[in-house]
Amino acid sequence: MENFKIKLNRITTFIFDVDGVLTDGSVTLMPDGEQVRTMNIKDGYALQLAVKQGYRVVIISGGKSEMVRKRLNGLGITDVYLGAHAKLDTYKEYLEIYNVNPDEVLYMGDDLPDYEVMKQIGVPTCPADAVQEIKGISIYVSHHNGGRGAVRDVIEQVMKVQGKWTHGDGFVW
Repeated sequence: MENFKIKLNRITTFIFDVDGVLTDGSVTLMPDGEQVRTMNIKDGYALQLAVKQGYRVVIISGGKSEMVRKRLNGLGITDVYLGAHAKLDTYKEYLEIYNVNPDEVLYMGDDLPDYEVMKQIGVPTCPADAVQEIKGISIYVSHHNGGRGAVRDVIEQVMKVQGKWTHGDGFVW
């Protein structure tokens, strides 16, 4: 765990999957064919705070829900890559465009489409209910499930280690 905390000092960029990380992986099928997802408000608070504190926050998802994009854009996240079935290609392109070192990246994924990216980054993490293959390559497994605070968990840890976690009025923990 100590090695994990040391690596958090270098994080400038968070990358998250959506289904199973920002959501619990459930999809409600609507009569019009839309697939509705539920996101955790505490994860949302941490995401918008990370953006305000100057972190890069990136979403790479195979899903294509424009409702997801709208929610994330509302939190200040502009780097939202939906329909990204070749996540490794999207990840590499992002690093090149923004000149980001892989050691500066914390990625949270939960299932096999995240595997190749997670093998190449500085801090691979996952929710408690991730598949075993992802848990096996993660240096941190949150005690929260996907869609239930796992995203807030890792953002809060990074920001506290770096002295940037506040409770809204500028007070830093």
